[in-house]
Amino acid sequence: MCATVLVVEDDPKQAELIRRYLVREGHAATVVHDGRTAIDEARRSRPDLLVLDVMLPRVDGLDVCRVLRAESDVPVLMLTARATEDDLLLGLDLGADDYMTKPYSPRELMARIRVLLRRAAKTAAPAVFEVGGLVVDPGKHTVRADGREIDCTPAEFRILEALAAEPDRVFTREQVLERLHGFGGYVSLRTIDVHVKNLRKKIEKDPRRPERLVTVFGVGYKMAARP
Repeated sequence: MCATVLVVEDDPKQAELIRRYLVREGHAATVVHDGRTAIDEARRSRPDLLVLDVMLPRVDGLDVCRVLRAESDVPVLMLTARATEDDLLLGLDLGADDYMTKPYSPRELMARIRVLLRRAAKTAAPAVFEVGGLVVDPGKHTVRADGREIDCTPAEFRILEALAAEPDRVFTREQVLERLHGFGGYVSLRTIDVHVKNLRKKIEKDPRRPERLVTVFGVGYKMAARP
């Protein structure tokens, strides 16, 4: 997983060491050396993760963490020479996701970064799928066609979500049926055809001549990338 990481460390040698390890693992790393610049850069570039030293000029790391945590859920790994329990708890209370005390092993630092990135990937908001004027938002469970909000049943939404996530991919009826696993009642291949017919009435300008939800004869259905 390639990520963008903002390294905030006032020691140039330490900052460069962290940057090299990150680049070696395939990540893009930006380095800044003070808290004020860190806040500005995080707001500008929206990194996937922050490696944040506590002792910083201008604005210290704890205040940087507090400010950015109020604005985003970006994972924060704090570095500090302060090893007291109160300092650790304060950082965690302000929203840090992990804490390492100096001196630390660069390999352990990279391992912890991998854990935080995996965790963030699992909790990330679902993508919004936009295909030729059709917008399917799994997070909000909404569908819009040419700006109009469309009312869909749960089964219809599941079908649209699957097809819109992979435009122009042809789904067999059996594959569409798999997306409805867990819905109550009897669902057959014929049921899929009924759902598609109803969806076309909602999202197509002319349901009899569909341009979005297209039949691929002898195979199944696809969401046309360019209606």
